[in-house]
Amino acid sequence: MALLILISILVFLLNVPFGYWRANVRRFSLQWYLAIHIPVPFIIALRLLSDIGFAWHTYVFLVGSFFLGQQVGARMMRWIHAHCTINSSCMVMDLYRCART
Repeated sequence: MALLILISILVFLLNVPFGYWRANVRRFSLQWYLAIHIPVPFIIALRLLSDIGFAWHTYVFLVGSFFLGQQVGARMMRWIHAHCTINSSCMVMDLYRCART
């Protein structure tokens, strides 16, 4: 169970920057689809490497952390763009530029 929680935290952290990117592009565009689907192979690799498998109870944790990470990234984008004079899709660069001002 502890391993499943650790993997869920990693999935959440992986999806925050992609949610940030997704929130700043036009809906249903190529970039929007990429922001949602690029993390999926990494999550599958985490499942296989950690040996938690594909049991039904693991989906609840990992799908929930996937969508929660996307939502937190989108909220971060809105907050940063409201409080800083920055308008890009890269969370790392926006945080760096916002911290310097």
